[in-house]
Amino acid sequence: MKGQTQSESVPSLRPVSVSVSVHSEHEGSSPSQAPRLYPPCVDRKWMRARLEGFEETAAQYWSVRGVNGDTTQEQRCLFEAEPTINRILRHLSPDKPDLEVLGENDWGGLTIDLSQVSRGIGILADMDEWATRLAPESPSLPADRFHAWVWGAAQTFWESAHYRASVHAAATSINAHLQNKLGRRDLSDTKLIQEAFSDKAPESGKPRLRLPGDPGDPGVQTRQRAVPFSSAKGHTPRFGTRRPTRLVN
Repeated sequence: MKGQTQSESVPSLRPVSVSVSVHSEHEGSSPSQAPRLYPPCVDRKWMRARLEGFEETAAQYWSVRGVNGDTTQEQRCLFEAEPTINRILRHLSPDKPDLEVLGENDWGGLTIDLSQVSRGIGILADMDEWATRLAPESPSLPADRFHAWVWGAAQTFWESAHYRASVHAAATSINAHLQNKLGRRDLSDTKLIQEAFSDKAPESGKPRLRLPGDPGDPGVQTRQRAVPFSSAKGHTPRFGTRRPTRLVN
C-alpha cells in the first residue's frame, strides 16, 4: 500500500503582543491577522475529529481487505461519512469544489484518496499559527502597556477572545473618561474628540487637550491637527498608550 491514494485500492495578566494600530471588528479573530488563506472555520475541533475518524475507518477497511475479510461494515461507514468529509475538505480547499475522497477504479473496486484528508488535518492543526507566524512584521507592544483607560476596560473581553466587545469597551471607556476630564457631557465620541483636540484656543466651557511637545514645533502641530481628522475618518485616536496630554482651559 504505497502513497495516500489506495486502489481496491480557537492574560491572567500576561503580556499579549498586539499591533498598535489595529482596530478589529471581528469576534474571535486576532487583530494582527495575516490575510486569510482559507475560509473561516465554524468548528475546527469537530472537523478534525471527523477527518481523523475517516482515516481510522479507512485503515480498518484496508486491514480487513488485506486478509480477504468481509469489509461490508467498513465500507458502509466510509460511505456514510463520505458526504460530510467531502463538505469539510471543500470548505478547506475552496479551489477544489468537485473534490471526492471515494471513487471506483477501472474494475469497479473502491478507491480512497487519503491525501486530501491528511492535507485537511494538517490545515486544521496549523491554521491558528498562520496569523502570527506568517503575518508581516509590524510594530507591536504588550497589551498591558496601554493606558489604564484602554486596557482596564478591554482586558476581560480580550482574554476571552471577544475582540469586538473588547474594542467597544475600550472606546466606551475612553469616551467616559474624556467627558469627565473635560467636564463635558454635551458631546461624545467623534465630536467630543474633535472638540478636545481642536487647535483652536480654549473657550469658556470648552477646554482643549494638547499633545506633549513644543506647541510651536511643526511636527507637534501636525500631530495635533491629525487627531480630530483621524477621528472623523472613523479611526481610534492613538492616545491609548501612556503618553500624557495637557489640559488647557
